Amino acid sequence: MDISISKNELEKELYKKLKVLNETTWDKRANATSIKSWLSNFKNPEEQIHALFLLSHFMYFNPMQMRVLLKSLYRDLFKYSIIAKIRRDNSDTTDLDYIEKKYAEELLDTKFIGVGNPSESGVHLLYYFRQENNLSKQLFINVHDIFVQTKTGYDFQYPEVKYYVFIDDFCGSGDQAKSYSKLIVELIKSMNKNIKVFYLMLFTTKEGKNNVINETLFDKVDAVFELNNSFKCFDKDSRYFNNCPKEIDINFAKDFIGVCGEKLMKSILKKDFPRKDAKEIDELSRQYKYGYKDGQLLIGFHHNTPDNSIPIFWYDEEEIAWYPIFRRYNKIYES
Repeated sequence: MDISISKNELEKELYKKLKVLNETTWDKRANATSIKSWLSNFKNPEEQIHALFLLSHFMYFNPMQMRVLLKSLYRDLFKYSIIAKIRRDNSDTTDLDYIEKKYAEELLDTKFIGVGNPSESGVHLLYYFRQENNLSKQLFINVHDIFVQTKTGYDFQYPEVKYYVFIDDFCGSGDQAKSYSKLIVELIKSMNKNIKVFYLMLFTTKEGKNNVINETLFDKVDAVFELNNSFKCFDKDSRYFNNCPKEIDINFAKDFIGVCGEKLMKSILKKDFPRKDAKEIDELSRQYKYGYKDGQLLIGFHHNTPDNSIPIFWYDEEEIAWYPIFRRYNKIYES
């Protein structure tokens, strides 16, 4: 059911909501001055009120929230699953002392690894993951530390390890996890099929998680928070336009944001992939105008904003003058 409200009243209500979000959960990253600068990216008041509406639904996770999520990832996705296995293997024992003793032994045979190279967010989060869960730094390694090269090929640097646990902040399409499976997990499994390899995330899209489950050799794939299609901004089941004010039109928003997003993504793709021809860049720009692989998300973290989120929120490149509200630190893929 549409909610009737004047545009002036709607604007006041949106600014009031944004003020509360900024002061409580957004680390004061989106004050009134920043919002006005961001709104200057858009051509007219109609676009601006729609942009404000979507900004009021943006999910930003501050450092404290991320730390809570990291505790949940360790406890709910790793520790409890190992304890459940210990109980199953021991006639469903309820002997807490025995369970804790066996869990401590299993933990010693575990290595936690961040997804990505040392400059990326998956690795960056391991520092807080270790702190929040009071874990020994001996349990953490870089991905290149899994193997050692021998005269005949490769061997494990830590032959006692039973669990390799890859940790990531966000899985959108599953592409990175699939690459890891091809390069690393398949090699681990070929050398010792009994080793368990987990891929655990703070956030995942439903599609991305299913892609990783169906197209990789990870033994366990799970996330603290799964985003279904209702979190896709312009999906038919989008949660953002249910019972919204009648002044907000999903088709208008989709059209002008698509025009902006295509232009912004084209500038990124041209810079990041200079060897791609113009036709391919144009096609990818259309596909990614609402975020990488058509992500359509409204989500960001204190350390970065995923490129699966809609580009109008995070674009911050030299090629086009654009003021971001939740900046993304982009990666450069080709030299």
